[in-house]
Amino acid sequence: MSGVVSGLEVFLTQPPGWVQGARLGLLSHPASVDRRYRPARELMAARFPGQLRRLFSPQHGLGGEKQDNMVASPDCVDPHLKLPVISLYGPRLAPPPEALADLDAVLVDLMDVGTRVYTYQATLAALMAAAGRVGVRVVVLDRPNPVGGLQVEGNLLKPALASLVGPYPLPMRHGLTLGELARFYQGEYGLACELEVIPAAGWRRGMYFDATGLPWVLPSPNLPTLEGALVYPGQVLLEGTNLSEGRGTTRPFEIWGAPFLEPRRLLAGLDPPPAGVVFREVVFEPTFHKWQGQPCRGFQLHVTDRAAFKPYATTLALLRAVLRLHPDAFAWRQPPYEYETERLPFDLLTGDVALREALERGVPVPELEAAWQGELADFLVRRRPYLLYPQ
Repeated sequence: MSGVVSGLEVFLTQPPGWVQGARLGLLSHPASVDRRYRPARELMAARFPGQLRRLFSPQHGLGGEKQDNMVASPDCVDPHLKLPVISLYGPRLAPPPEALADLDAVLVDLMDVGTRVYTYQATLAALMAAAGRVGVRVVVLDRPNPVGGLQVEGNLLKPALASLVGPYPLPMRHGLTLGELARFYQGEYGLACELEVIPAAGWRRGMYFDATGLPWVLPSPNLPTLEGALVYPGQVLLEGTNLSEGRGTTRPFEIWGAPFLEPRRLLAGLDPPPAGVVFREVVFEPTFHKWQGQPCRGFQLHVTDRAAFKPYATTLALLRAVLRLHPDAFAWRQPPYEYETERLPFDLLTGDVALREALERGVPVPELEAAWQGELADFLVRRRPYLLYPQ
């Protein structure tokens, strides 16, 4: 195979010796495919006849059919393989003991997007903890971080704000693959399961997804493109506000705005203007979600220089400008959010109440960035032993 080879394909072509006769489970979603777009669960069933016993699904469901947060998929049966599917999103994040009791290993093949708040990371952590309690092996079939493994950005989540959108202290853009995250979780936070990671062959940390040669399949319903994943580490913060993050459009997270926004005044108020991105003025009407059917004015973000672009700082700068220009119309979203009923969604997303309070006071974003550089440097040192890929 040319280009990068996913952990799924490595596992299928060079299975470890322990796989022979092992009873297997598989946690996957629509992006769990090989380079010919064939689903992982069907490949596993064919490669290891009779050994795949159970399927598990993360947020959005096995088929990616659930659109929004706090919309859980029920347990079901896969219509083709006739295997039980256990949902790992909603009030129950970890698999129940009986779902693991007759398994030797659970394979995990999930496309992640390199952002702390993506719930698949919390699902993996919960699976690791549950598997450790009953002696089941967890095997991560690793995939590249689509937004690269070199750049990191943001404050570290405070432990008091741990939630489904951030179970452990990480910066918003962490630069790790899901397999590296699993190793980090185990080494730093004591998730004592038997863990194995099958690395993606040929990936280097400086590679973005479009350099891998692998097919892009949307990892969740509102990230249909790599361009959306590039801005997601910042634009996901809009979920914690009354601004539309573009759900209900064909370019969620790239497009954003609100009926009350004055785009040109906002653009003129960005000081300094964020680097590596162009803000193209747009008008859109969301077909669902916030401001459904109402004309919203705002921007589409076009990343022009990936190395210079800082998604987290960019969205913080936009929010600071909105707060200054539209203090009466702008609002922080109220709970519930991702099964949290008391804490503000924005605080869960940033992982630090002080960040919201600083934005409300109008603190310049460069000052916010300066404040988190020490903890970010410490994170880079701590993550080093868990890295699997060269630069």
